[in-house]
Amino acid sequence: MSSSDIFIGETIGTAVLILLGGGVCAAVTLKSSKARNAGWLAITFGWGFAVLTGAYLAGGVSGAHLNPAVTVGLAIQGGTEWGDVPLYLGSQLLGAMIGALLVWAVYYGQFHAHLTDPEIVGTTSTDEGMVDQTAAPKAGPVLGIFSTGPEIRNGVQNVVTEIIATAVLVLAILTQGLNDGGNGIGVLGALITALVVVGIGLSLGGPTGYAINPVRDLGPRIVHSLLPLPNKGGSDWGYAWVPIVGPLVGGALAGGLYNLAFA
Repeated sequence: MSSSDIFIGETIGTAVLILLGGGVCAAVTLKSSKARNAGWLAITFGWGFAVLTGAYLAGGVSGAHLNPAVTVGLAIQGGTEWGDVPLYLGSQLLGAMIGALLVWAVYYGQFHAHLTDPEIVGTTSTDEGMVDQTAAPKAGPVLGIFSTGPEIRNGVQNVVTEIIATAVLVLAILTQGLNDGGNGIGVLGALITALVVVGIGLSLGGPTGYAINPVRDLGPRIVHSLLPLPNKGGSDWGYAWVPIVGPLVGGALAGGLYNLAFA
C-alpha cells in the first residue's frame, strides 16, 4: 500500500475510533448527558464498537492498525515494513487528536455545564461572588473522557497491567492469519478484534482503564491540555508514560511470542 493509503486510512480510522470511544466516556461522565452513569458495561462495549467501526473503515485502505502497539507487533512479526512504522504512528497520533477534538465539539455544551457546576468541580465562592477553583486537581474532572488513569497508582503494577492486556490484544490480532489455512478470517477479523477489546475491558480494564493503545491516551491527553475548558484541572502528565510504554512493550512481546510459538 502507498504512503497516502497509510496516512489516510490510519488518520481517519483512528479519528473515528477515538470519536466513538471518547464519546461513550463523555456520554457516561458528563452531568447533562442522557447516558450519564450508564456504567462500565456501556464503556467497554462502546469502545468495542469504536474499534469495530474504525477497523471496517480503514481495513481496506491501510490495514487498520489504529494502534502503535499493533504496528510494532506486526513489524516484529514481519507483516509490516519497519520503514512504514513512523508513518503509521504519526498518522495514528494525528487521528487520535482529531477524534478527541470531535468529542469536544459534540459535547461542547455538556462540557461547559459539567465544568461550571460547583458540585462537580469542587469550587467555592469568593467575596466578589465569582466562582474560584481553590486547588486544581492533578487529574481534572473530565480527564477520564480523554485519557486513562489508574485506580491504584503504582507505576510497576500499572505498566505490567498494560503490557499483559496489550499483549493479549496484539497476539489475538496476529494469530488471525493462522485461520483458514493461512488466509486469515477476512472481514470477520474486525469483529473478532472488537470482541477481544470488549473482553479485555471487562476482564483486565479495572486497574488502569485499559489504554492498550499509546495514541488512544496520548493524543486526547494533548488535546485536553490545550482545550479552553473551564476548571479542567491538570492533564496528569506524570502518569502519561504508563499508557505509552506498557502497550508498546506488550505489542513487541506479542510479536516476539508469535515468532517463537506460531511462525
